[in-house]
Amino acid sequence: MRRLATVILGLLLTVGAHARVEVHTFDTPQHEARYNKLIAELRCLVCQNQNLADSNAELAVDLRRKTYEMVNQNMSEKEIADYMVDRYGEFVLYRPPLNRETLLLWTGPFVILLIGVSLLIRTIRRRRAQQGVNVDAAKLQAAASLLDSDPDKRDA
Repeated sequence: MRRLATVILGLLLTVGAHARVEVHTFDTPQHEARYNKLIAELRCLVCQNQNLADSNAELAVDLRRKTYEMVNQNMSEKEIADYMVDRYGEFVLYRPPLNRETLLLWTGPFVILLIGVSLLIRTIRRRRAQQGVNVDAAKLQAAASLLDSDPDKRDA
């Protein structure tokens, strides 16, 4: 029992040994805010849909380090973003600019939504038209007579 507890304790202690903790010191709070904003807006190129702040990939660590260096060199956010785009392409940006290459990216969801809404409206109209055709005159007459009759007479 004591041996099992020792093994479990040893395994629990080694889990944190592989975790990296990055500690950056900034000259001003504005530099830190700019750094945090940039790593939240830049995409990790290795991970799917993770920003640099959330990713633990080695490339993300390198990109965070490079971003930190550029922030400390007083480079603007635009200069840092331009550097990343020049080196890795527009995929590195979570919000790519609206231009000819990204037009489908920005308008695609709206086009798909319009197509879906138009198909839904068309389907609803078709079903309504089919429902009106399937009702025969005898059923309509029976329903009308039920509606016109006195409810007290029907119960008796």
